[in-house]
Amino acid sequence: MNRGPSGGSTPAPIALPGDPPGGRRAAVIWGIGVSVYFVAVIFRTSLGVAGLDAVERFDVSASALSTFSIVQLLVYAGMQIPVGVLVDRLGAKKVLALGAALFTLGQLGFALSPSYGTALAARALLGCGDAMTFISVLRLGSRWFPARRGPLVGQVAALFGMLGNLVSTMVLARMLHDHGWVTTFAGSSAAGAVVLVLVVCFLKDHPEGHEPPPVRPERRRGRGSGVSFVRQQVVDSWREPGTRLGMWVHFTTQFPAMVFMLLWGMPFLVEAQGVSQETAGSLLTLVVLVSMVVGLVYGQVIARHHAARLPLALGTVVATALAWGATIAHPGDRAPFWLLITLCAVLGACGPASMIGFDFARPANPPQRQGTASGIVNIGGFTASMTTLLVIGLLLDATGGSYRIAFSCVFVLEVLGVAQILRLRGRTARLERERLVASKVEAVHVPA
Repeated sequence: MNRGPSGGSTPAPIALPGDPPGGRRAAVIWGIGVSVYFVAVIFRTSLGVAGLDAVERFDVSASALSTFSIVQLLVYAGMQIPVGVLVDRLGAKKVLALGAALFTLGQLGFALSPSYGTALAARALLGCGDAMTFISVLRLGSRWFPARRGPLVGQVAALFGMLGNLVSTMVLARMLHDHGWVTTFAGSSAAGAVVLVLVVCFLKDHPEGHEPPPVRPERRRGRGSGVSFVRQQVVDSWREPGTRLGMWVHFTTQFPAMVFMLLWGMPFLVEAQGVSQETAGSLLTLVVLVSMVVGLVYGQVIARHHAARLPLALGTVVATALAWGATIAHPGDRAPFWLLITLCAVLGACGPASMIGFDFARPANPPQRQGTASGIVNIGGFTASMTTLLVIGLLLDATGGSYRIAFSCVFVLEVLGVAQILRLRGRTARLERERLVASKVEAVHVPA
């Protein structure tokens, strides 16, 4: 027995008519998609271990350094809804292939950029390609695995993203130290070419016999020529409280770890806390390792107990706020090492908690809107991350490098996000209960 949204007992989920079968072939096809996401995350987070080198290479300030990640995330966030619509309309294979081509060119361009401006353009191109990966992987999972596996499949996909982060903190950091900027970034771009070939040659959008119905714009009464396909998809998805709740869950849970891992963690640990770059790299690795473990736990718990979604998300936000506050408010210039370990361990839960946002949007939207709804959810965390990256850089420049003041901006966004989550949770739970009752009634009337 599972727990429903209101805490009541509901029958364990069963395979619905038309559910894809899963199995070994599904795992192989989906694994190809996940490999693209894996490489995209390596490229996305590569700047996190190269921040200090980038300052020296391009001779820029803290706010200019943060612009690299801000532009990358701005493009990423801005592409989420268009990418979601493209995935709904064109399928995952075409979108993943385009994404792999773009982020590979972006990584290569970043390696060879002679100036700050060209490097900035390269990161924007990388962000555009990166934006096309995760939503496509979620779409593949929903097309190749039964619906009841959705939470676990999503968390496992995110786990492989964390593995990509681990490669950045361990492999790329070492390569950068031993072989230099151009060799590291140009050499890593070869991985993008490999996954592009895999997608083009072997990926399939869905198993045989499970082709989804074509997605076409619907004409609506009283609207003359009708609503455009894109606008219709976005409006219908946004009207669902579950989509909006999912976006705010993603917004509130993801960004502290994203900001820390993407750019500011290494400078904070080295410059403000006085640890060596090797030790700082180990702490960043701890974030990734904890995230991998927590992701599996969260996926299993939510698959069995749907009502655990919101407590897990809010619990992660509270734990993050406490650990973050204790670290930056600790008396003296530097926090004790055990507290830094605690902070990094808690930040490891942020990524898995952000995946819960998709578990609110998924049941609120029909299959033909899953890509668009996922895109709306994914905007949340990356918008918060982009905002925080910018504010931290500006505050560091304005205060002469006070991480205590700069890092305090995190609490403002957390309060905003929690307020929105609490506002939307009741209506979302009520609609989920109504849909559950309706599906039971429909199942009773389906002929055996």
